[in-house]
Amino acid sequence: SRAGKAMTRIVTLGDSITIGMGDPMPDGAWRGWTRLLAAGLPEPELHNLAVLGAQAKHVERDQLPAALELRPDIASVVVGINDTLRAGFNPERTGQCAARTVAALRASGATVLTMRLPDPGRMFGLPGGLAKPLSRRMQAVNAELDKVAARYGTLHWDATHDPETYDRRNWSVDRLHPNERGHRLIACRFWDSLAAAGHDLAAKPDPEPSNPGPSRRDDFIWMATKGTKWVLRRSVDLIPYMLFMAVRDWLAGPREWVTGAEGEWLPALPAVGDTAAAEPVAE
Repeated sequence: SRAGKAMTRIVTLGDSITIGMGDPMPDGAWRGWTRLLAAGLPEPELHNLAVLGAQAKHVERDQLPAALELRPDIASVVVGINDTLRAGFNPERTGQCAARTVAALRASGATVLTMRLPDPGRMFGLPGGLAKPLSRRMQAVNAELDKVAARYGTLHWDATHDPETYDRRNWSVDRLHPNERGHRLIACRFWDSLAAAGHDLAAKPDPEPSNPGPSRRDDFIWMATKGTKWVLRRSVDLIPYMLFMAVRDWLAGPREWVTGAEGEWLPALPAVGDTAAAEPVAE
């Protein structure tokens, strides 16, 4: 029972952004927005259940049961970017998984934090022809997440239209994960949402970084090792698929992109191997 409990239990679900990638501590561990936000809650008890590369279906299947057992006061569900970067993408299925996850957390009594996600085409700095298909996918996912937020009364931060979201100072060199400043932005926005909802809070997270940022040499080493591996791995299905979508968009126009074969939104390029079994994107 929560009766008489002084601490605030916060349980966070999602992918690598919720893990804290992009905000390393001196000991090499990831910190991220979840720990920064927890520090702004009274007597916090943080349980971060996020998993690298998780899609909405993984959050529902693998993370939600553990979250419900913890009986959180506050829970976060930040997911969807990996869903947009996969062949076989279907925003309705993404929305259904997110809805079931949020509904269960709300039914348990938790305040739930959700996010309207930023445009990956803008984050990656892609040329227009490649950026538009990804942007369209994210718009579709965000439309589903907006429905979930409205139906279940989540505290929903619109990162898509926040003027600070696309500030280059807030992103790591991979342009997929926030750096320390970006994680602090997320923590501050969610703290503001909790404050506006009347929650008892401690001090607001400091928006300014406390650790020295990576040097150009550090960024170069990361891109030359992990970053290159990521690009090569995704080039098997993601990059050809993006090119395919861009060509289809140019030939057919946007109205043919609403639904595809077998209910899939944007029909998939014939896979090289089993793309459904390929490892998730964001790591």
